[in-house]
Amino acid sequence: MIIVTKKGVTQDQLDHIRERIESLGLRTHMSRGESRTVIGCLGDESLLEHVPLLSIPGVEAVHQVLKPYKLASREFSPEPTEVPLGDTAIGGNELVVIAGPCSVEPGDMLSSTARHIRAAGARALRGGAFKPRSSPYSFQGMAEDGLKMLADVRSETGLPIVTEVMDTRQVDLVASYADVLQIGARNMQNFSLLTEVGRLRRPVLLKRGMSATLKDLLLAAEYIMSQGNSDVILCERGIRTFTTETRNTFDLAAIPVLKRETHLPVIADPSHAGGRRHLVAPLSYAAIAAGADGLIVEVHPDPETATSDGDQSLDFAEFDAFMDGLRPFVVAVKRGLAARA
Repeated sequence: MIIVTKKGVTQDQLDHIRERIESLGLRTHMSRGESRTVIGCLGDESLLEHVPLLSIPGVEAVHQVLKPYKLASREFSPEPTEVPLGDTAIGGNELVVIAGPCSVEPGDMLSSTARHIRAAGARALRGGAFKPRSSPYSFQGMAEDGLKMLADVRSETGLPIVTEVMDTRQVDLVASYADVLQIGARNMQNFSLLTEVGRLRRPVLLKRGMSATLKDLLLAAEYIMSQGNSDVILCERGIRTFTTETRNTFDLAAIPVLKRETHLPVIADPSHAGGRRHLVAPLSYAAIAAGADGLIVEVHPDPETATSDGDQSLDFAEFDAFMDGLRPFVVAVKRGLAARA
């Protein structure tokens, strides 16, 4: 259930509404708009069935939220959510590009990549210190040493860090280094992990599971938000189908559907969707046209020697051309893109 306040509601009235709802055994969550505030009532709504909510000073309307993802729904927050990321925000007017290697590797690869993507207009550095791999014999990442390398590069370049957390036991460690915690496709319905990252006040990039419906994705976001963390970024990265020509099948329609259903920002991962570097640009163009708020792409100075996902990684020259190619599409949808340094 959501309560919509009257225009010009006072802080004392807001406090009274919140205290009244919470005294009945429910939790509240406020979303402030330009002229009105929406108060979400979380818990057993039957406790409000016979309460004259419209008689409470400052209340204009009361609505039932029929969707199971209440906090993530567009009904709860008509205004789009902007998730802060360094000097910008995902969900605002700027199309935000996050770039970097699939995995953190030894040597100066990470530093050179960060310097290059920043100069080309990327706003954040991605890189996996912990890597979920299908085979137990594949490279699993550099763990805390990789996190330290990411933090060192952030100090050098100023780029915020986006990196994956795979286990509840890693949450505090990864959060002590990362600016954005990524939940990978394989962990989208790891509800214990979602709950743990939800208790932190740190942005979360939530990737859609390879067999997940959009309802599944939004309910996963609801797990995070129900713990008090509303800074959730949804990511469409392709789903598994019968085709073998691409790594996954990019669900382009998911972007406008999500933009209609939720106030949360939506980005696309064309690298994992296509699985081939020549597909990254065209899938990105389509994502921008469909309304994506950002892109997360894989970049490596020498994809041939990458420890993981070299086939879908852009080299530096390809990334420069990629960023230049985005600009006409960004202009067409009346958004901005960070300029080259």
